[in-house]
Amino acid sequence: MEKKQYTTEDLLAIVRRLREPDGCPWDKVQTHQSIKHNMIEECYEAIDALDSGDDRAFANELGDVLLQVAFHSVMAQERGAFGYGDVVNEICNKLISRHTHVFGPDSAGTAEEAFATWEANKKKEKGLESYSSMLRDVPGYLPALMRAEKVQKKAAGAGFDWDKPEPVLDKLREETDELKEAMEQGNPEKIEEEYGDLLFAAVNLGRKLSLVPEISMTKATDKFIARFEKMESISKERGLDMAKMTVDELDELWNIVKIV
Repeated sequence: MEKKQYTTEDLLAIVRRLREPDGCPWDKVQTHQSIKHNMIEECYEAIDALDSGDDRAFANELGDVLLQVAFHSVMAQERGAFGYGDVVNEICNKLISRHTHVFGPDSAGTAEEAFATWEANKKKEKGLESYSSMLRDVPGYLPALMRAEKVQKKAAGAGFDWDKPEPVLDKLREETDELKEAMEQGNPEKIEEEYGDLLFAAVNLGRKLSLVPEISMTKATDKFIARFEKMESISKERGLDMAKMTVDELDELWNIVKIV
């Protein structure tokens, strides 16, 4: 069934064919639960492709994300729950009902006003009658830093927020001291608790600095990998095995690559 240009219907037909008794041995035994992690992985791969600047790669990875939507829709239809058309219908209704400043009586002159209208409509639709219910509505499956940031933003909507980043920096120092105290006490549960508080405060500081914690952490990790790679290269040039070097020797290499 090779074509020059496929459609959404073609995609659904292909997935259905793969799911038939004589289809693909792997595809036909999958369930919503067995492939749910794929959705997360494909979304991250799409973002990687976006950041690479390669539009074809981006389109390719977006296709993988769309496949996940199609796959779940076909499986849901098989059990009589809903189909792809229902998925499209749900998102169209949501876009219209939440953009009341475009399709309804409300108005929004700025992006901030538009976002506030979206959030107000979302809260009404979901029956979120308190700020606490809005915090609990943030998905637990989100990456921890992202979830913390979203929870903090919603709490800020209730006025529970600092005006400037300086007090948050003080809070970060306070949490560091509390973690140090917990470490001295040697209580594993308390150490974990205080470490979590430290990370939460760090996310809050990033938010107040208009930074995205997930992006900042990704960049920091990439920087670490690049520097580690340089350390390994230098050690090989010197005929050294990193695994057999002392901490002081490794630290010396680290300081060298930091200034390169």
